[in-house]
Amino acid sequence: MKNVTNFEDLLKQKYGKKGTASRDKYDADSLAFRLGVMLKEARTEAKITQEQLAERTGTKKSYISRIERGQSDIQISTFYKLIEIGLGKNLNISIG
Repeated sequence: MKNVTNFEDLLKQKYGKKGTASRDKYDADSLAFRLGVMLKEARTEAKITQEQLAERTGTKKSYISRIERGQSDIQISTFYKLIEIGLGKNLNISIG
């Protein structure tokens, strides 16, 4: 890994530039993982189980589990429903 000066350089070296198939897959997988971690942390903080969250939002426990493990591509509308309706928290999205 020579000539790597920052994380973006490392990603370019390992997965290619943004817009390439391998980099797009990495970015999507990374986002799914991060959203899963955020959901699990919020659910744990709210002291409810995956099953309770699924019941509140009309989904299945297995789906909540897949999201929390970063194994499911999730739409913003579904994430909104889980956070706002299921957990009673506010979802704020920013573009930077």
